[in-house]
Amino acid sequence: MQLSRFTDYSLRVLFYVATHDERLCTLAEIANYYQISIEHLRKVVHSLAKSGHLETFRGKNGGIRMKMTPEQVNIGDLIAQTEGFGPLINCEQQHCCLTGICSLQGALHQAQRAFMDTLRQYTLAQLLNNEAMKLQLISSDR
Repeated sequence: MQLSRFTDYSLRVLFYVATHDERLCTLAEIANYYQISIEHLRKVVHSLAKSGHLETFRGKNGGIRMKMTPEQVNIGDLIAQTEGFGPLINCEQQHCCLTGICSLQGALHQAQRAFMDTLRQYTLAQLLNNEAMKLQLISSDR
């Protein structure tokens, strides 16, 4: 299973903004730090603001900051929100002579549930409890 670029960028934005919680962050600085298109980030930040993870402020002195605390951001819930998890294989999309008797769908559903259950054990705060990662994120301020 591979997460989408949108989910990857969502996590990166939250890592950056949560680490720089003493000030507003800008799209430009986040895009520059990660070497990501500002247009991609604009969509990600808009989604994170709509979901209540971020607050955005327009204007000359505008920017982005966390609306939730890192302890409130559940990684599994965030990934479920950004990925919109459906079945790993959609057996109804294409005719299959094994439909109704195949055991693969059940095994995949169980694996997907275990994957999400594991991710739901983590918060953004727990993932940021890594000194090397925090130092790397803060190094953008220098």
